[in-house]
Amino acid sequence: MKMDLTDSQTHTPPPAATQPVASPCVNPQVGFVPELADNAWFSGKRVTVMGIGHFGGGTSTIRWLASLGADVLATDMSSADKLADQLTLLQPLIDKGHVKLALGAHNVSDFTTSDLVIVNPAVPKPWENRFLRAAIAAGVPITTEINLVVQRLPRREHVVAITGSAGKSTTSAMIHHILASTGRKTCFGGNIGGSLLDHMNQIQRDSFIVLELSSAMLHWLHGWSPRIAVVTNLAENHIDWHGSFDHYRESKRAIIANQKHGDAAVLGPGMHGWATRPGVCRIEMRDVHQVADIHLPGVHNRRNAAVAVAAAIALDPTLDHATAESAVRKFSGLPHRLERVGTWQGKKFFNDSKSTTPASTLLALDAVGESGLDKIHLIAGGYDKGSDLTPIGALAPKLAGLYTIGATGPAIAAVATATPEGAAHHTACETLDRAVNAAIARMTSGDILLLSTACASWGQFTNYEARGKLFCELVRAHFGAQPGEA
Repeated sequence: MKMDLTDSQTHTPPPAATQPVASPCVNPQVGFVPELADNAWFSGKRVTVMGIGHFGGGTSTIRWLASLGADVLATDMSSADKLADQLTLLQPLIDKGHVKLALGAHNVSDFTTSDLVIVNPAVPKPWENRFLRAAIAAGVPITTEINLVVQRLPRREHVVAITGSAGKSTTSAMIHHILASTGRKTCFGGNIGGSLLDHMNQIQRDSFIVLELSSAMLHWLHGWSPRIAVVTNLAENHIDWHGSFDHYRESKRAIIANQKHGDAAVLGPGMHGWATRPGVCRIEMRDVHQVADIHLPGVHNRRNAAVAVAAAIALDPTLDHATAESAVRKFSGLPHRLERVGTWQGKKFFNDSKSTTPASTLLALDAVGESGLDKIHLIAGGYDKGSDLTPIGALAPKLAGLYTIGATGPAIAAVATATPEGAAHHTACETLDRAVNAAIARMTSGDILLLSTACASWGQFTNYEARGKLFCELVRAHFGAQPGEA
């Protein structure tokens, strides 16, 4: 299928050397369960929700199920204290007896005696999970919130879905911004947080849907791909969840595995080796494709903007290129993603807590240090997802300072201190507050402090948002909460 080309996209045939995309193995009991498309099915059913979570998707799903007349059991390994904010939202339904809780542990019987299990995609290696295996053995269907969402979208042809190892949130938000700011009805959901199940009554047939999809979400989306699929890039990530890079890659590939004739795949730089199905329009982005003069720092964000423009035009061809580029230039960014905290005494501070992989941290360093790394103080470390952190530790001699925290701090430090020069630039801090204090004490005018940890937040923080919020609070408190400079 041919497509009109612009300066920021290239149409090429699938590479001959790669194999066709293989569809995932479909189990009618797991993932995309057909009967769940009917809201009436849920009335009177016993539904177990595995994992309430902290980003709103779990609570939204539970409320939605209760509104359909389901009897909901929400089970989570966390305690009530750790889930206090989420339980406050559910308390009215708990008081009415529509929702019951099983916290601190899971019970096999909760999975084998229900009519349906809805699993939080954060549950790692679900194919090995003994509770989910028990549900399957008992004939209980299993699905996820994102499956329920896509089954209810009125028009697949109005859906664009975005995945990638880095930049997927920003690129997704850019696409949403382009569509919304040019007067199109649009809804943004998926991995960004919350659930579109809360907004189904607002989604109309002429609405455009922007879905950010994680590799875990895609693992469960058997048999479905969007009309417009976007892959920003691919690098090692979430090995703790997938067990191997091969499984991670194949889960990502699910976004294009079931595309149809006339669909489009927007493939970011370095993704040209991915084969697409016959009749799918390939829009290949190159390193040179960038949108200039955007608000966000860094070459990678200029590339993200070009990908977003190409995807928005593929979704709605009535959108012209100049208008789309003008719109994306006004996008101001997302919290915790190279967020400008402020400038005090000539010292600049950036919160990139959402950066949970080495690849995304390297991009952040390139973004804020385009003129060099020797003025950057980097805070890195956290929960170990199984990624190779050697590239982060190896940067120590080039940085103004490297401050390690969390469980992975010692591993990063081992690389950083392998040479005397690296050791001179490294400070073991363990906690974020110590890292912020140590870095500010060493900073001079013109220096930059960047929180971009290359690791997940679990262990010391509930999530990356809590980590980023504390970082901002610590920095502002140090300077007496004075308003930052430009």
